[in-house]
Amino acid sequence: MKKLRKIDEIKVMLVDDHPAFRKGLAALIASEPGLRVIAETGDGSEAVALYRQKRPDVVLMDLRLPGMGGVEATLAIRKEFPDARIIVLTTFDTDEDIYRAIQSGASSYLLKDTPDEELSATIRAVFAGEHPLPAKVAERLALRQKRSDLSQREMEVLQLLTKGRSNKEIGASLFISEDTVKAHLKTLFAKLEVQDRTEAAITAIRQGIVHLE
Repeated sequence: MKKLRKIDEIKVMLVDDHPAFRKGLAALIASEPGLRVIAETGDGSEAVALYRQKRPDVVLMDLRLPGMGGVEATLAIRKEFPDARIIVLTTFDTDEDIYRAIQSGASSYLLKDTPDEELSATIRAVFAGEHPLPAKVAERLALRQKRSDLSQREMEVLQLLTKGRSNKEIGASLFISEDTVKAHLKTLFAKLEVQDRTEAAITAIRQGIVHLE
């Protein structure tokens, strides 16, 4: 009978555009038996290339990255390597960010203030094929999954609405009539379960559907 190879360590790749945070994270992982950082970058596009080159067991991926964001990088890696195990590690805890990350193929979603023990335990769990989510994250994900997705056009209208644009200005920007804008807003209000433009804008920002630059 063929003897199974013993796995000595879990190889981890860090993707975060804050060098100081990466340094601290690398030190933490290095202090954990059986975990080792084999690659790190602060760029989403480079993360895809590095994954291809280094083939880490687990990736810790931030969401906000220059150029290609964390969700896009996760999608790109998972498209080429369907078995890739990626943990989103971010400061953003909105419903939409969590939903998009999990939809992109992330195995877990942690906030950067996660205790060290929970972070290392999650790395090991994800390596083992599990999909652990903290209770609060799971609750937000469940709430978001109940809401219908917005169409691309509805997203465009919503983004302009949060910038304070009038129906006429939204229509001019998108080359559609004011009546069409009103129709999109009606659908938007229903999907977001709000009553008016102000409530829609607040909800969009609070839930992370739209991020203010």
